[in-house]
Amino acid sequence: MTSASFAEPQVMADLMARMLWEIEAVHFSPDEPYKLSSGLVSPVYIDCRRLISFPRIRSTLMDFAAAKIMAEAGFEQFDCVAGGETAGIPFAAFLAERLDLPMIYCRKKPKGYGKNAQIEGHMPEGARVLVIEDLTTAGGSMFNFIDAIRNAGGIVKHGMALFYYDIFAEAGKRFDNGGVDLHYIATWQNVLAVAREKKLFDEKALDSVADFLDQPMAWSKARGGVDALPV
Repeated sequence: MTSASFAEPQVMADLMARMLWEIEAVHFSPDEPYKLSSGLVSPVYIDCRRLISFPRIRSTLMDFAAAKIMAEAGFEQFDCVAGGETAGIPFAAFLAERLDLPMIYCRKKPKGYGKNAQIEGHMPEGARVLVIEDLTTAGGSMFNFIDAIRNAGGIVKHGMALFYYDIFAEAGKRFDNGGVDLHYIATWQNVLAVAREKKLFDEKALDSVADFLDQPMAWSKARGGVDALPV
């Protein structure tokens, strides 16, 4: 395991936001917004999968993730790390290496043949599992994996998202009701702060993004998108 750097959370958040801009993983387009699979119309889009292609950045982020987990959850609280199909799998491998833990991964659905497994790898009954994804919006996909791991006999009390939208009230309720503490490094507010600092867009565009982050459903509805996330 690489020794974790216990930097201040705000420092880690700011640095991750800068990394995301540097590798062009973040896009702002308030005039021609994106329509997401949920039906939400959004002026922002992020592709955290790009992180795996930049070794220095991904290594630093794994140091940050390990430090966050140990500081917030504890040093000896997990028996393995689980990644969700597909984007979470490489990050589970990277983080498991950092934490000196075994790794498993979870399919979105049982594979439908052979042993019909949904969990791949060795997970003993009662194993304490840390679930990681590259990002989470409202927690829906993460809980799909959490439920599968719990149904297979694992114990999940913590989740890790490298990036967390942190704009939907439903997300906080979902994690609270599901008995899971969510840990994360950066949010959209951190990304917006870097964009303002570096003057990457004009003030009108930045203000429109800020309006979306404050009231995402109202912003989406006003532009023909959904006004509620799917349950």
